Amino acid sequence: MSIGSTVRRKLAAALASVALASAALAGCSSDSSEEAAGSTESATSGSAVEGAQSAATVLAADKKAHDADLTEDASDAVEIELGGDSAAVKGEGAKVSGSTVTITAGGTYRISGTLTDGQIVVDAADATVKLVLDGARISSSTGAAVAATAVDQLVVVLADGSANTLSDAGSYADDADANAALFSAGDLTVGGGGTLTVKGNGNDGIASKDGLVIASGTVNVTAADDGIRGKDYLVVEDGAVTVDAGGDGLKADNEDDADSGYVSVAGGAVEVTAEGDGIDAATDLVVTGGRLTVASGGGSGTEPSDETSAKGLKAGVIGVLEGGTVAVDASDDAVHSDGAVHFAGATVTAASGDDGVHAEGDLVIDDGTVKITKAEEGLEGFDIVVGGGSVSIVSSDDGINASGSSGSAEQGPGGGPGGGGGGESVGDYKLTVTGGTLVVDSEGDGLDSNGTAEITGGTIVVNGPQQGGNGALDVNGSFTVSGGTLLAAGSAGMAVAPDEESEQGWLSATLDSSVPAGTTLHVVDADGKVVATYVTSKQIQNVVYSSSAITSGESYRIYSGGSTSATDGSGGLYTRSGTLGSAEEIATVTAGDAPEGGGFGGGGPGGGGGRQQ
Repeated sequence: MSIGSTVRRKLAAALASVALASAALAGCSSDSSEEAAGSTESATSGSAVEGAQSAATVLAADKKAHDADLTEDASDAVEIELGGDSAAVKGEGAKVSGSTVTITAGGTYRISGTLTDGQIVVDAADATVKLVLDGARISSSTGAAVAATAVDQLVVVLADGSANTLSDAGSYADDADANAALFSAGDLTVGGGGTLTVKGNGNDGIASKDGLVIASGTVNVTAADDGIRGKDYLVVEDGAVTVDAGGDGLKADNEDDADSGYVSVAGGAVEVTAEGDGIDAATDLVVTGGRLTVASGGGSGTEPSDETSAKGLKAGVIGVLEGGTVAVDASDDAVHSDGAVHFAGATVTAASGDDGVHAEGDLVIDDGTVKITKAEEGLEGFDIVVGGGSVSIVSSDDGINASGSSGSAEQGPGGGPGGGGGGESVGDYKLTVTGGTLVVDSEGDGLDSNGTAEITGGTIVVNGPQQGGNGALDVNGSFTVSGGTLLAAGSAGMAVAPDEESEQGWLSATLDSSVPAGTTLHVVDADGKVVATYVTSKQIQNVVYSSSAITSGESYRIYSGGSTSATDGSGGLYTRSGTLGSAEEIATVTAGDAPEGGGFGGGGPGGGGGRQQ
């Protein structure tokens, strides 16, 4: 691990927990007190964690997960036959005392039968102990069903076709040596071709004080507190894993070592239902494959609690979703990081009672599919970059919000402090779109940056708010467009358009009266060519459009009516097909004109960045 990686993590861990006195001045619809509460993490973590890191880069800086031999056949295996309230041992290395079987030496032990109220104890310091569970059913009323209190590595192999059950006591003392139904003081591996059902009645289901790897098999866990918990790391390589937890679902909780405390899901089918966080990684959360389904805190229909963290996927440093299919339904943020979040190829569907995705620092999307079906705010981060992939957002407040700590208040373009946002201060936040497809359906601001915004590529469609207190676009500082396609439609009360200095042409029309949902609008150039067709999904009064087909200084007309036969539109925007028919002209605008009336940095009624004539 490089020195830079170590510093990166330590800075993020330290800085993310500090609180500054400065508060953020939010955009038009933001709650300023809520912005202030998260201001420090945004500023500090944003500079400490590079958000565009790949999964391989992040994992290379982490502690390497251990390997284990999962073969179940061993000619020298010690046979342990459980018999209700006692057991019989054939071989060396294990002894029986009443209903407790104690393993004192490394080696392979095949366990079968039923222990109605007893324990398997592993007391073999510095040794590797393999337990082959072959129809083993162990229940304990006094502690853990399997308690490896002294071991270097515990390997639990689920024999092919076997069904195994572990169940522990209803409570543990605070100083108990083992506090989970399946517990290991050393590295723990679970794998094989059988099934393991774990009932953690008193605390956690499966826990390791070092690293924990789920390699294969079918693992079903019900736990009073955390479902599956590793300290240094928790890695799911394959298998079918189901967790129902009263606390967190999957967890790695080492906050002290810079290369530890991470969770990695590389394959398999993982389904988590948790009252707390679905997945909680003290440092990094990396998903590179498999199918991951998470429900936390009662789901997106449940109001987030101030007492319990109920986020879907949570990382202390960085979350990288690079592969696989992920579905999250969370009371709190669906995807959250105290540092950065990187979507790099995974297919993600998220519903949240708060933010769909929240990063205190960088939020980067450059591949894959991100579909936020329900959220208060869709994407929120200090520095948001969309460079590729497909993103769709449905939000009751802002669709995208670049915000965090307060930055320098400076005179912005558009005739007032803060420029585009109409008198707001300009922070260090930034929203950048360089590629991909971005479709937003918001009741608050569609694209909101409390700093600056820049569009150089991609396709962006914003079906913005219907109420006048918000706008489809809200940018406090400079807002430039030099490429790509932008269509933003919504209310007119806070209408914002790109800066006049933008390299690519744009137009903005504030209409005399509202246009109802389901209306077909056409943008037509001076030669009568339809350059864009848009079908409204809500009532609107302002439209902003920019593409390579728009030339600054040229006149364009907006028509209502007609039709489109295209089927490849994004969010209601069609750039290749539109028929005017009996459509009615409702506005004429000049591309790139300064707004009349000022104060909105992109136009108020009667101008909107392109004079209505």
